[in-house]
Amino acid sequence: MRRSILAITLTALLGGTALSALPAIAATPAAPAAATDDAALAKFFADYDAAQLARSPMGKSYRGVIDADYGKWDDLSDAADAQDYKADQAALADMHRRFDPARLSPASRLSYRLFEKKIERSAGAYRYRDYGYVFDQMNGAQSQMPAFLINIHRVTSKSDAEAYVSRLEGMGAAMRQAIAQSRARADKGIMPPKWVYPYVISDAQNVVTGYPFTKGGEDAPLYADIKAKVNKLTLSDAEKADLLARATNALLNSVKPAYAELVTEMERQQKIAGTDDGVWRFKDGAGYYAQLLKSYTTTDLNGDQIHALGLAQVARIHGEMQEIMKKTGFTGSLQDFFRFMREDKRFYAPNTDEGRALYLAETEKAKADVSALLPQYFGILPKAPLVVKRVEIFREKSAGKAFYQGPSPDGSRPGTYYANLYDMADMPLFEIEALFYHEGLPGHHLQRTIQTELTGLPPFRRFGGFTAYTEGWGLYSEKLAKDMGLYKDPYRDFGRLQLELHRAIRLVVDSGLHHKKWTREQAIQYVIDNSADAPGGIVKAIERYVVYPGQATAYMVGRLKISELRDKAQKELGPKFDYRAFHDTVLKDGPVPLDVLEEQVNAWIAAQK
Repeated sequence: MRRSILAITLTALLGGTALSALPAIAATPAAPAAATDDAALAKFFADYDAAQLARSPMGKSYRGVIDADYGKWDDLSDAADAQDYKADQAALADMHRRFDPARLSPASRLSYRLFEKKIERSAGAYRYRDYGYVFDQMNGAQSQMPAFLINIHRVTSKSDAEAYVSRLEGMGAAMRQAIAQSRARADKGIMPPKWVYPYVISDAQNVVTGYPFTKGGEDAPLYADIKAKVNKLTLSDAEKADLLARATNALLNSVKPAYAELVTEMERQQKIAGTDDGVWRFKDGAGYYAQLLKSYTTTDLNGDQIHALGLAQVARIHGEMQEIMKKTGFTGSLQDFFRFMREDKRFYAPNTDEGRALYLAETEKAKADVSALLPQYFGILPKAPLVVKRVEIFREKSAGKAFYQGPSPDGSRPGTYYANLYDMADMPLFEIEALFYHEGLPGHHLQRTIQTELTGLPPFRRFGGFTAYTEGWGLYSEKLAKDMGLYKDPYRDFGRLQLELHRAIRLVVDSGLHHKKWTREQAIQYVIDNSADAPGGIVKAIERYVVYPGQATAYMVGRLKISELRDKAQKELGPKFDYRAFHDTVLKDGPVPLDVLEEQVNAWIAAQK
């Protein structure tokens, strides 16, 4: 799918405001050359962003922009993908032609350099644009379109509701673009393994189950959503009934037939799909994986180096786990302790509504505990609120165990931490704190909200990102919480190490699957042998790495670099080291590649000296 719904999400849902909220920058004839060029470059970036948004109605919605495009979907065709690529290359050439880095201020020079890196990554991805899966259990319009309408398309007026109906009416055409693209790739041999298809089919059938698709029982997810949103409006009963009647018509005549076509196509592909899991099986699969590693980690590490790094980190964390095991008084091997943590019922909430409420309540407590400590460790703090929410039932069977969705800085949408409570056996209580610290505070919510609130940065820096930086920060935050005095229970501290081990294992199994030709079963067994992960969680994780190659390697690579830089700062500055100043240095310019981050921290250390 053209940048896929997920890709649109990743570039837009980090938060945002309308372009009109950007500070006005105007050059004056008397301004120094650098100031004049800085202003011109700022306008260049704002114009680039405006042109991107003009091609992406969904991107506008993620930013909180409501205009004439609010009822539309993005064009998901190959032609639109090519248009984006050409626009990026033209913009890069235009920037090189118009601006001399030597005439820019240091801040603008950094933006110039980061824009070059952004377009370079875009070009690398475009070369392998046909290699991604259009539909799988992690990505795809079958679940992301409904999730977009439910979570992003807000309704505060009759016109917003009409735009929702318009998107329902257009959903069939957008879905068919995705189906056509999936069919074309399958014809070239690019399709996920056979085991993926039941997930996609199940997600699709969940969307069209319930009223008005089936009589009796509960409302279907999309009908329940628009009904709830319309009923909150101050409208007459007749106006509400008209909107819901039009929504029903769109669901039956646009959404239902498109989902039926999707299921038919997925059943066709399932019959011809293979059982090999890694992307090595594709023509130039090695080149594709190398490009993904470079893009996600912002380094030149190859598959063998990633694998070796993972094995070394697994060994390190195993040693730290043995120390915690001793503190608890447990006798036996580390594998025995893994089994104990995996099987003892005290570490799991019951798989009931009460168990799920307990899990969410403990997450709220973790939120309160860490929030009280943040001012001691950060000078810059996020303004947007954060809410804790259960993953919607229609997509929880296939969704990841926890994830974060950024806020819109205009205040219309808070940041959201999602916990997947489909099966409580996959969500051990000893991981509650570390999961929240990663996805919420001081992890993604703090970093991404601060990023979108840096109004002096160009839009592509406020709303874009580098996975190694962003996910590295999330994993760093899990350990930072220990430095802040949290994880008072040794079992919860083990949960922190368990999640860190999870990310180290990712280096091993991701490179194992896609570089060393491991099977899904080999990867699952490696995790069973080396961690206390719940069995259901292990399978879900490995299945994620199969369809999302390379991404999982960014977490530990980024975390190790941030920790290395903090260790260096503490060693060189001694008593002069200040957590607040260090963290503000890391966060104040938004996401950057790891080599650039190292330059920035080294400059800060030198200035402190």
